[in-house]
Amino acid sequence: MPDGLVQAQAIQARAPRQSAALPILGAGGALRVVLITSRETRRWVIPKGWIEPREAPSRSAAREAFEEAGLAGEAEADPIGSYAYAKRLAGGAVRPTEVLVFRYRVARLLHDWPEKRERERKLFTPEAAAGLVKEPGLAELLRSLRGA
Repeated sequence: MPDGLVQAQAIQARAPRQSAALPILGAGGALRVVLITSRETRRWVIPKGWIEPREAPSRSAAREAFEEAGLAGEAEADPIGSYAYAKRLAGGAVRPTEVLVFRYRVARLLHDWPEKRERERKLFTPEAAAGLVKEPGLAELLRSLRGA
């Protein structure tokens, strides 16, 4: 089992959950991943956010892909994995958070979306994307896409 999944499972019982879309276009050697910058730190991340009450996690991931990255497509129903990270809350508190990651097949890159003026969006190979993200568990998931 990848270390990121083990880490996520270890904190799962006490950590709140977010959902994330792992947006992909193409296949094989032409496979590309969409990353966006976070609003505050400008780090490269995938679209993610809190799961709304009574919202399916895969639906939450699709909503975040649209709102944060301007992507139209479809999230798979089952997560491809998870990772854990330290979520910085208002006031500076830090909370361990588990992120369920859903493969998201991108059908279209939209020209306008809700957070367009707050984020940058770029396409990367999975290996390049893995080298840019801070979270080791997310980097593992990105590396696992080689040949997908």
